[in-house]
Amino acid sequence: MITIPAGSTARSTSMALRRIRVAGLMIGTAMATSAWSPAAMAQDAPQAADEVFSDEIVVTATKREQTLQDVPVAVSVTTSETIERAQIRDLQDLQSVVPSLRVNQLQSSANTNFYIRGFGNGANNAGIEPSVGLFIDGVYRSRSAAMIADFPDVERIEVLRGPQSTLFGKNASAGVISIVTRKPEFTFGGNVEASYGNYNAVVVKGRVTGPVSDTVAVSLAGGLNKRDGIVRDLATGGRTNERDRWFARGQLLFDNNDGLEVRLIGDYGKIDENCCAAVNLRQALPTAAIFALGGAVNAPDEKYDNITYNNFESSNNIKNWGFSGQIDYDLGGTKLTSITAYRRGDVLTNQDSDFSSADLLGRNWQDLRIKTFTQELRANFDIGDRLHGLIGAYYFNEKISQNNEVYWGTQARPYADLLIQSLSGGALSIPMLETTFGALEGDPTKYAGQFYLPGTGLDEAYKLRNEAWSLFGQLDFEVAPGLTITGGINYTHDKKRFATNTTSSDTFAGIDFDSAAYTPLRQQLLYFGALAQGLDAATAGAYAAANADNPAANPLNPLRALQYFPPFMNVPNAVEDGKVSDGNVSYTARVAWDMTPSVNVYAAFATGYKAASINLSRDSRPTPADLAQLRAQGLAVTNLTAGSRYANPEDSTVYEFGVKGNWGIVSANVAVFKQIIKNFQSNIFTGSGFFLANAGKQSAVGIEFEGSAKPIDPLTLTLSMTYLDAKYDSFLLSAFGDLSGTRPAGASPLSVTFGAEYVQPLDNGDRIILRGDYHYEALFQINEGLPGLVVRDATGAVTDVTAALAAGREFKQDINDVNASLTYAMDNGLEFSIWGRNLLDNRSILQIFDSPAQPGSISGYPNQPRTYGVAARYRF
Repeated sequence: MITIPAGSTARSTSMALRRIRVAGLMIGTAMATSAWSPAAMAQDAPQAADEVFSDEIVVTATKREQTLQDVPVAVSVTTSETIERAQIRDLQDLQSVVPSLRVNQLQSSANTNFYIRGFGNGANNAGIEPSVGLFIDGVYRSRSAAMIADFPDVERIEVLRGPQSTLFGKNASAGVISIVTRKPEFTFGGNVEASYGNYNAVVVKGRVTGPVSDTVAVSLAGGLNKRDGIVRDLATGGRTNERDRWFARGQLLFDNNDGLEVRLIGDYGKIDENCCAAVNLRQALPTAAIFALGGAVNAPDEKYDNITYNNFESSNNIKNWGFSGQIDYDLGGTKLTSITAYRRGDVLTNQDSDFSSADLLGRNWQDLRIKTFTQELRANFDIGDRLHGLIGAYYFNEKISQNNEVYWGTQARPYADLLIQSLSGGALSIPMLETTFGALEGDPTKYAGQFYLPGTGLDEAYKLRNEAWSLFGQLDFEVAPGLTITGGINYTHDKKRFATNTTSSDTFAGIDFDSAAYTPLRQQLLYFGALAQGLDAATAGAYAAANADNPAANPLNPLRALQYFPPFMNVPNAVEDGKVSDGNVSYTARVAWDMTPSVNVYAAFATGYKAASINLSRDSRPTPADLAQLRAQGLAVTNLTAGSRYANPEDSTVYEFGVKGNWGIVSANVAVFKQIIKNFQSNIFTGSGFFLANAGKQSAVGIEFEGSAKPIDPLTLTLSMTYLDAKYDSFLLSAFGDLSGTRPAGASPLSVTFGAEYVQPLDNGDRIILRGDYHYEALFQINEGLPGLVVRDATGAVTDVTAALAAGREFKQDINDVNASLTYAMDNGLEFSIWGRNLLDNRSILQIFDSPAQPGSISGYPNQPRTYGVAARYRF
């Protein structure tokens, strides 16, 4: 029940009246809200009919409780009811009900990438914090390796679109995903659910809660998710892309009923899965070599046949645990909040990263450990009836330790020999090069049998320490009845220190093809090459002599693509100190006006900030300026080229105007925005590591519409739509050269979700619930291009990007995703459902990339096929 306190202002009275209006609406957000459900406030016990259709959804998007209808922020809410009815299994499924959100799982079970309004970046590189911040019960999860499991105790998921740095600090430059779980309750109750689906998918989850005393309540939630592998491995005989994960979460709530509330949360989750299968999308010269060795890869036209070829199973052993304590103390006009948290993530993976049944890369092992401590203090206060304020401080401390081992396998040597012979027209081979290089250095046996030796490769070690703090505040002032202006400011200081200890034992990758010792070999190859072009002996000799020491004409240059693990320039060194420090002021300005009790408008301007990121990968290399200094001082390791160690901070800006209306049986929300990110941190996989670079400017202009209608009492219809015109305004130094004026990959120009839910009450109090949604994304480009297809000169400078960009444009797709469920809900709390996801079996590629150890080949990660099953649920 909602009461209207004496002395309420006209605005607060209007807000309260809206809260108690019962019209079966899933009301929009400040701009637009998606994923409405007719039972938006589903409880753990059966509900009365007049409660099921309540529109009161309380959100904390502004770090204070407001109804969804009243909060003037671009936030979409997915309720626990929608999660259940839509059979949303993890965060990846959330994009089917939130059009502005894209979620991809890529290399392993630990890697989930988030994009909002086309802005976001990859999570495969541990040194890069995502542009979309993930929070669970107010605690920041710095990496998406954090497992979310199957949501048995989630109350709602809020997706905040646009920069949110004023209240959420660094790493919220594109938006925020905030997951809110249910507090322990002082009435005994809970729920349990079990489901079974194709691929022998078994999900069991539940929650129980109740009082310990008049002031203490507890809850315990847990779940198990197992499934056979969707993809058949025709080489090992096993399956991959399986599910094998479980988690538990316990909570304790102390409430003295006099303003003091303490909430303690502890959770533990574990994943032990064989994942994730990549498919071949384009074959090149290395493919023939793989088949010549008796290995295999799938054909490009088999990319959706759920088959793969590996010579060993990839493993993902992931542990994620932590605890937090939140203290709220209501002093009347002021509410104090403290949130303290410590989290630990341990990720142990191994992958057959050549994605073939040939033993080329015999090991790609990673041991990643993340330790995070956070502390937030804030005070919400009211001054009179018209001024609400918030001030706070935030501290973040994180340590990352990462070790990798990437080694050549038993067939790497004959494989590389076939490629070298093909690239040189039969003039060169591994034994010939070993003997010749050694002889020219004075010892013909120096390199004998050393090129592509099994067990050699790269041993990597990275450490990163990140310390940051923020001070923030915000004021909401009701200057006139229904008219509120908001101003907020945040200062964040971020400091990172990093160090590497990476060594290469790849002998071939350590050969300097431009070495003066090899001048005779280069001259001989140039001479015979010139003769093959029809030149006479004298002319060929003169050409060879003139160009023997010309790096641009080096006949060995085609072999550089096979120098897979060159020597690594470790940090810190005499030029690079391994330290990055920066600060930023973010702010928000907003005007919100309740034109009528049914129509609200607002206009907002906000800025955001994402701290500098560190390239913790084998592609981490000094900038051109630092490389010049290293060479000048004679410190540069062999074959060192320029690249990126880190990316500068992102600065984002958004201009928004929104109108939202609620007329009882119909609601409609429209928002127009322009969002800009300067120095956007682009993180592109190169086939061996990651190219981290700042785009000068990326922008998006868009319109978001979301509406709800209840044409007849049992039926609720919803429509969500996002139109997005995104582009790189300036991106001169991408992994593919100049991308200025092009559209960022993954940004569909039009995303639409249509949903319908029909709830038919029966005479005995039971209900039949039919729910479905259709998600469509217009044709979009999967990737900007492929770094492995870029042509570079001997210094590493880009000379031709035609093939690289053409490959990106070649891979385009649209999305057509249909999900549905049918539920029989009994009055005693027992429910039975049948459900299906991706019922049209719409197949797509989540991401494409250069195939590791296969120059010129392209691989990708496909989405999941159709899944379906049955479920039983009991609430008590």
